[in-house]
Amino acid sequence: MTTLTPEKSTYIPPLQGTIVAAFGKRFQVELTDEKRRISCVTRGKKTDLACGDVVIVKLTDKHEGVVESTLSRKSLLYRSNAFKSKMLAANVSQIIIVLATQPSFYEALLNRCLIAAEAANIKALIVLNKCDLADKEDAKQKLELYTALGYQVLTLSAKEDISSLRPYLQGQSSILVGQSGMGKSTIINALLPNETVRTQEVSHVLDSGKHTTTAAHLYHLDAQSQLIDSPGLQEFGLHHLSSDELEHAFVEFRPYLGKCRFNNCKHLHEPDCAIMEAVAAKKISEERLAIYKMLRLELSS
Repeated sequence: MTTLTPEKSTYIPPLQGTIVAAFGKRFQVELTDEKRRISCVTRGKKTDLACGDVVIVKLTDKHEGVVESTLSRKSLLYRSNAFKSKMLAANVSQIIIVLATQPSFYEALLNRCLIAAEAANIKALIVLNKCDLADKEDAKQKLELYTALGYQVLTLSAKEDISSLRPYLQGQSSILVGQSGMGKSTIINALLPNETVRTQEVSHVLDSGKHTTTAAHLYHLDAQSQLIDSPGLQEFGLHHLSSDELEHAFVEFRPYLGKCRFNNCKHLHEPDCAIMEAVAAKKISEERLAIYKMLRLELSS
């Protein structure tokens, strides 16, 4: 009688890769050694992954896998409201906040992005796009405050010439953020003409852009540089920050922190507040203090 023995299953070791696109609960992972991309899900309900995360995956098919674990992150940029958080990107070294002369940009959103970057210890670059259009002086004037704070502000027209942005991207892992219609996809198209990134015209009636990017995508600019394009933002919640993290994220506050009369000073209306005294002395702008007060009250609500 012939005895049948079960076939030995081929063991496939876990593989390392980088999340290059995030679609809710499904992720596209680029395998490090093979450079091919596979579609991955997570085990259970775990979805706390972001574009740029380095992960260990187990193949379930030639083109599919399951994320088993995540390697330690160098940085994490995310936003949150009182109910939930949204991860934007992991392991980025630079956030590029894209604004435009038209449609008009939300200065409050700019400040929230800068605060999130400071809290995550990620350097920020402000890009003012569409500078070929008329009425650009008002937008430039608004940004003088941020230049004075030490932030780099770069003006360009992505449709005409993107060369001035390239040196800032070299050797960096950057993420483009900004409200819809600012030209993020146009910038990607100019930097990577072989990529098919869809763009749409701005709705002048609503003075706001139409959403063109629905998921975060990572693009390789060269062997040392990568760029993540994120969906257009209309809000940027900061509920994940503590009060100490919030006040420290205002770079101009830092020389005065710890110098108020009261150790637990909130810099709202307390007497002998070093921050408010600096505002009175024109060393801190009233606009930035107003933004801080608004966010402080928002986080405490």
